[in-house]
Amino acid sequence: MKTPHSNPAPDDEDDLAGEYAFDYTKAKPNRFALQDSRAKMTVIVLDEDIAQVFPTSEAVNQALRHLIQAIP
Repeated sequence: MKTPHSNPAPDDEDDLAGEYAFDYTKAKPNRFALQDSRAKMTVIVLDEDIAQVFPTSEAVNQALRHLIQAIP
């Protein structure tokens, strides 16, 4: 029969330090993050009646592009 561990670590003993000093000068950019300049987005909130006519961002973008082309 196996016996339980005879000397468990007490609960008040924590391996983590209370505070860590992080040197931001040695930080590197996230190589997995999207770095495509075309992927920058701006969020605009539409009124409910407009959102019913244009349910997707692609529909809004397409309508606005047509409007821009129609402006002399």
